[in-house]
Amino acid sequence: MPVRETTALPKSKNEIVGILTEAILSNKIKPGERLNESELARQFHIRRAPIREALQQLEEQGLVLNTPRKGMFVTTLEEVDKQKINSVRVVLEAEALRLCRLNLKPEGERKLAQLIAKMEKQAEGPAYEQWRLDLEFHRTVWNLCGNEYLEKTLNGLTTPLFSHSVLTTPERKKLRTVIVSHRDILEYVKGNCSRTPEELLIEHYSTGFVRPGRFSSFDDQS
Repeated sequence: MPVRETTALPKSKNEIVGILTEAILSNKIKPGERLNESELARQFHIRRAPIREALQQLEEQGLVLNTPRKGMFVTTLEEVDKQKINSVRVVLEAEALRLCRLNLKPEGERKLAQLIAKMEKQAEGPAYEQWRLDLEFHRTVWNLCGNEYLEKTLNGLTTPLFSHSVLTTPERKKLRTVIVSHRDILEYVKGNCSRTPEELLIEHYSTGFVRPGRFSSFDDQS
């Protein structure tokens, strides 16, 4: 599992996070591959503690999944897993959109609009930057809903989906799908859309996932 070809060695947790992130997103370390703490410590000639902390941070970012009694693995999800996660996500995120609509202040509206503008400018940019802005947009909506427990649940549930998407979706498809329909979501939270948030979200998820509502009551193919 070589992740660095230069002789320079990392000196901190943040440097390790940066090296591993670059290796994962460039497919030097592939989806589903195990990240062995001891092996990485030997490779970087560093103690295991900063390696462990770096892997925990990557887990929080959704790039790594911790499988009990097996270890840390680069995020990979089967199609049915993505459908099941999205089917729960639509229920929770619809509530976040309703609460955001009720609580939206001018500064929150400006931040969401600015993120959409950044996404549009990044439409031909690196896939990782598109993924980061897309996730930041959704996280901003969740934060503006005013319920920190709902926000935390959506973060834990959804981040692996974004990570899996950036790791496995062909580049040309990423350029078409990352920013699609965010403006409709913004119009909803501004109070300018009469459609239900569930309808908007299923349509939005469908730009990147197959039958995202399959395991919910919102699936129109059941």
